[in-house]
Amino acid sequence: MPEINTAVSPRVFYRKMGTGPVVVLLHGFPESGTLWQNIWHELCASFTLIIPDFPGSGNSVLERATSIADMAVCVKDILDDEQIDTAVIAGHSMGGYVAFAFAGLYPSTLAGLSLVHSIPLADDDEKKKTRLKAIELIRNGGKNAFISQMIPNLFSPAFKQSKPLAVKVQVDEALKMDDDSLVNFYEAMMDRTDHTFVLEKANYPVQWVIGAEDNVIYYKKILEQCNKSNINFVSFYRDCGHMSMIEAPQNLAYDLKEFAEYCYNPRSK
Repeated sequence: MPEINTAVSPRVFYRKMGTGPVVVLLHGFPESGTLWQNIWHELCASFTLIIPDFPGSGNSVLERATSIADMAVCVKDILDDEQIDTAVIAGHSMGGYVAFAFAGLYPSTLAGLSLVHSIPLADDDEKKKTRLKAIELIRNGGKNAFISQMIPNLFSPAFKQSKPLAVKVQVDEALKMDDDSLVNFYEAMMDRTDHTFVLEKANYPVQWVIGAEDNVIYYKKILEQCNKSNINFVSFYRDCGHMSMIEAPQNLAYDLKEFAEYCYNPRSK
């Protein structure tokens, strides 16, 4: 797995696989690039995939406080090192926040922007209070309790009941993250700014992947954003929560592939 030394972190790891036009997959919280493993084999048959671990997750090192914008810089550093000028950027949840920050900083790099259970809005006061409580719990030694409650809430009730082992895998993966990294990610999300302007200025297609049973971001809140850019793809999964790459991987892989194909060859559609 390649790694790069950046101004943000001395070691940022990423996966590179497949051939063809580039699609970057950005993971959410508290995950790593392995979040995408259920769909990356299908996608890499048509695209070159770049899948980073953000500093503090997976094999990447957290050396200092790292903001959402810093994570976007890490993504750009990877693309520059790989000599990639254009990419479709797809971000899940927190990864979507990074994707929006990337689009704000480097709009000419984007062939398309895919938001998988994510929005451009900043945290409201209620959400910030919830994050602060979680930070306090983690700092007081409650990481296990926090993860054990938070991760199952990402899935729909039906999936939790029918696939408890799949949920446990995500709990176990999240528990590998150290306390400082968990706190840093929550503080970064809490401090991010509104990026609605990205949609208003977008001269590339935008995709929205929405779960009807998403307990993290209410689906109607995402739907409100779907008409703010000129070209929108909307995928609505009725029996899905916040984790379509695990709950509905075949649907997500198909929709991401169709979207990326359009981004790179719109006249053929």
